[in-house]
Amino acid sequence: MLIVGVDPGTATTGYGVVAKENYDLLLYDYGVIRTESSLQPEVRLHQIHQQIIQHISKYDADAVAVEKLFFNKNVRTAMTVGQARGVVMLAAAECALKVLQYTPSQVKSAVTGHGAASKRQVQVMVRSLLGMDELPRPDDAADALAVAICGLQNWGWQKKVEAQK
Repeated sequence: MLIVGVDPGTATTGYGVVAKENYDLLLYDYGVIRTESSLQPEVRLHQIHQQIIQHISKYDADAVAVEKLFFNKNVRTAMTVGQARGVVMLAAAECALKVLQYTPSQVKSAVTGHGAASKRQVQVMVRSLLGMDELPRPDDAADALAVAICGLQNWGWQKKVEAQK
C-alpha cells in the first residue's frame, strides 16, 4: 500500500510518499510544491495539479490522503487552501484513486497518539516512524508525511467500513 499525503496550500503544498509493507512504514519521497505569487491563481492551481499527478504516477500510488480544511478566522486563506485541496482531489480522481480525508486532530492522533500534539511532536514522531536521520522540513512536507502515515494506519479500517455499506 502506497499513499501520497498532501498538505494543501496555494503558495506551498507539501507532499509525502509513504508505503506500508507488512508492519513497516517506508519513506519514498517528500517535499513541497512552490508556486510564485506573481502568477495568476489559475496558473498556480494548475501547477499544483500537474505536480501532484506526477507524484501519483511516478510512485504508482494506491490513494491520496489530504488534510481536511481547518477554518479559523482568515477567510481568504481558507478559500485559497480550499482551492488547492480541490485540485489535489481532482488529480486523485483523474488517476482513479481514492481520496482519504482527515482532520488535523485525526492526523496528530494517528502519528503521536494525541490529537492536540504540537508541530514539533508530530515532526519527531514522523522522523521516528519513517527512520529518518533528521526532522522532516519544511513544515508543509512534514505535515504531508503525517497525513500519509495517518492514511496508511487507517486504510484497513476504512476498507472494512466501506464494505459494510
